[in-house]
Amino acid sequence: MSECQFVTGSHVEIAYERHGAGGWPVVLLHGFPYDPRCYDGVAELLAGQGADVVVPYLRGYGPTRYRDQDVVRSGQQAALARDLRDLIEQLDLFEPIVAGFDWGGRAACVTSLLWPNLVSGLVSVGGYNVHDIATMASTPDPPEVESRNWYQWYFHSDRGRAGLDQYRRDLTRQLWQEWSPAWTVPDGAFERTAGSFDNPDFVETVVHSYRHRYGLAAGDAFYDADERTIAEQAEIEVPTIVIDASQDPLDEPLSPEAHAAHFAELLDHRILATGHDVPQQDPAGFATAIIDLHAKLARRAP
Repeated sequence: MSECQFVTGSHVEIAYERHGAGGWPVVLLHGFPYDPRCYDGVAELLAGQGADVVVPYLRGYGPTRYRDQDVVRSGQQAALARDLRDLIEQLDLFEPIVAGFDWGGRAACVTSLLWPNLVSGLVSVGGYNVHDIATMASTPDPPEVESRNWYQWYFHSDRGRAGLDQYRRDLTRQLWQEWSPAWTVPDGAFERTAGSFDNPDFVETVVHSYRHRYGLAAGDAFYDADERTIAEQAEIEVPTIVIDASQDPLDEPLSPEAHAAHFAELLDHRILATGHDVPQQDPAGFATAIIDLHAKLARRAP
């Protein structure tokens, strides 16, 4: 584990870890309920290939802290993307590859959508991780899909907020198992991550994220313009490799054609035999996608 460092973003002090130095830049973004530990294997492999690897703690996790007591503890997608933009700009990273899953995949996708000139490439687990809030708020999924999202409906209630606060380790550990039913969690892996959920703003940020995406909570007005752009659901122009996880009960793999409808340059589509937390379960497969994308981009360079 590398030493934790900080940069000052617009709303949060962003904690991050860094592996390698002076190489081609990569930012790896974790999801809920995980933290940078899920990228330890990936970061080591990438640093060994000459990458400058930055792995932040998302807002509400680990040492990352909101800068002001009055700032909305927002988990909305525009907030996650703006934090990533702040990180890239504050560290003066030149057109990094951004890669992530779950919340982290959303941050990477939305940043690529809003500010395509800021990044050179995208690796996204699950494809187009950009919420269409108007549709999500009004259109139910089939019951078999809705039932897998029980935790989201739980967080919509004050009872669920209290449950996450009181049982944050029990609840998150259960989600690890439900979302990766074929994976045996290595000894100590969950414990090395669980401390990140003790962040004083973890519960509020998580609850806001799952309420905002269904139109049940207002967003932070600071991000209103970005959210209006996101709502247009435009194509992502950044060169992209999409990864699908074949053993993730939350998201079944889609066809390359279905993914291509959302990406102007879908360079590859890969299916890895993992559950939800792809980089922790197949670090070599995840790292290889990034290395291959870097090689494709390097061949384009003048």
